[in-house]
Amino acid sequence: MKRSDVNQIITQAEKFLESHSFKLPPWAFYKPEDWKGLNRDSHKEILVNHLGWDVTDMGSGDFNRRGLVLFTIRNGGLGENQKPYAEKIMVVKENQETALHFHADKVEDIINRGGGVLVLELFNSDGPHELKEDSVQVIIDGVLKNFEAGERVFLQPGESITLRQGVFHRFYAQEGHGTVLAGEVSAVNDDETDNYFYESLPRYPALEEDETPVRLLCTEYEKYI
Repeated sequence: MKRSDVNQIITQAEKFLESHSFKLPPWAFYKPEDWKGLNRDSHKEILVNHLGWDVTDMGSGDFNRRGLVLFTIRNGGLGENQKPYAEKIMVVKENQETALHFHADKVEDIINRGGGVLVLELFNSDGPHELKEDSVQVIIDGVLKNFEAGERVFLQPGESITLRQGVFHRFYAQEGHGTVLAGEVSAVNDDETDNYFYESLPRYPALEEDETPVRLLCTEYEKYI
């Protein structure tokens, strides 16, 4: 991805979050120069647990078709930081796919916090690259429900779904209903080792530095602080 595209995506995401009165922590708006000279120890939770901006096209080369912009607001770890939970906010465009994947360790709630209609397609897994054809059992807002493999699940604003370990899921905003402000509340999140994509896809993009960053991505702090 080009840095100029990442800059534009983050700028648009900031405006969308503001339009929904969703507030981010102050350091979400730091420029690269603001990170220089900050105390590493006092900012350790941000650095180690990859809090902050995250933009990926999952190697597609077409962010609007397959990609996601999100902000990790809080996240725990398995070491000295014993916080056992994580929270993200995501901006999901119409027909913009987050590719089919599951988590082996993380349980998560995906929440439609506003905007359009969030669509999910679900499968049980039989290993990282094997889809099962049996029905999928999930909880939607506290109610146990069953769906056929690959059946589309529609979440209106305010609705949420609980995805347990091993459930393949892809999601996107329904065409004609607008962009979705999607939340995630989960167990500790590890995007480096706990994403199992059905296709072999990169989690983080390679960047072409065609202009200066407006915000640092969550994997870039060590270059500056």
